[in-house]
Amino acid sequence: MDVYQHTHTSQPTHPYTDQDIGTTRLLPTYRMDLRPTHSKDVFYEANPVSDWSKLSWEKIGRPYRVERWSKEKLRWEKEHDQQLPPQTSWEMFNRSFQSLFDEDALSKRKEALGSLGKSLSTLQLHEAFEAVDDIIHTSIWNKIHRVEDAIWDPRGKRALFEGLDVEKPEVLFLGAADGYEAMQLMAMYPGGHAVLVDYDDYCRTNRFGEFPEAYPFLGENPATGAPKVWYRDEMNIDFEVSDIRDLKYGKEFDIVVSIGLIEHFPDEYKPLALDMHRRFLKPGGYAIMTTPRAQLQSKIFYTLFADIMNFAYRELMDVKHLGLYAYENGFDILRHGRIKAHNGVIARLR
Repeated sequence: MDVYQHTHTSQPTHPYTDQDIGTTRLLPTYRMDLRPTHSKDVFYEANPVSDWSKLSWEKIGRPYRVERWSKEKLRWEKEHDQQLPPQTSWEMFNRSFQSLFDEDALSKRKEALGSLGKSLSTLQLHEAFEAVDDIIHTSIWNKIHRVEDAIWDPRGKRALFEGLDVEKPEVLFLGAADGYEAMQLMAMYPGGHAVLVDYDDYCRTNRFGEFPEAYPFLGENPATGAPKVWYRDEMNIDFEVSDIRDLKYGKEFDIVVSIGLIEHFPDEYKPLALDMHRRFLKPGGYAIMTTPRAQLQSKIFYTLFADIMNFAYRELMDVKHLGLYAYENGFDILRHGRIKAHNGVIARLR
């Protein structure tokens, strides 16, 4: 178990100021979005369940299981004659998924279109099919991440995170990956401290370590309460490389957050996953959990991007599934709803 203080070795780049609040801009690999959160499409159908005690699995059914696997996972299991271990699958996923964030989708699509034309002119059909596949994937990723901003979804995350009764919070992020949501929380509730936890060191060095320092987070000015633009180098963040089951913290965090974690645990392990959110919370602290939505767009995405995404057990849920898991494991649901690609729940211990 290693804890690393995030440091900055180069001059920080802060291209956007408070004068840019209210604007959005498409950049080569992501969207800059400093627009306010309050609009009808940001956190829609909020709180659709009024009484969780009356909800049952018989009424809502079980989550949808994603079972189209990555070729790399299947190849590994064939070569080793065993199931891909969870940590290895997570390491494969992180490197694969991060490759999407790193690429300039429009440039790659242009390159693929050129390859397609060349392959067709020389009747190289295999290369042509590969080029078509690249065109489809880059076009879809460009739309999902860069145009619609459905992965990071800053407006949806801000809508989900708003209204917490905390000041300078201690935040624990389980399965942190690139740490995006902790940085958004640090911007909204400034002056606090976040501990990002992931057992893949690649998340520390690459996914979080190389997250764009010029990316602006819309938050609050603690002196005035007015909106303010924040950057990661202005935030107090540590990264701990550890299995979340091995963490030694006590009940010392105001917020425990996970983004896309619960759905990787089959039902027999869901209580363990929920307990990870419970055991580190201060009295009155908040557990924030999201999972991918069981919507048609998500099912299509995990089918078309199976080779990039599907290395381990994964479910797609409705917010009712996520909320009922939390409710059955000792949480009261304070707020819940659906953002672009995820369900979101804010809960406290009963």
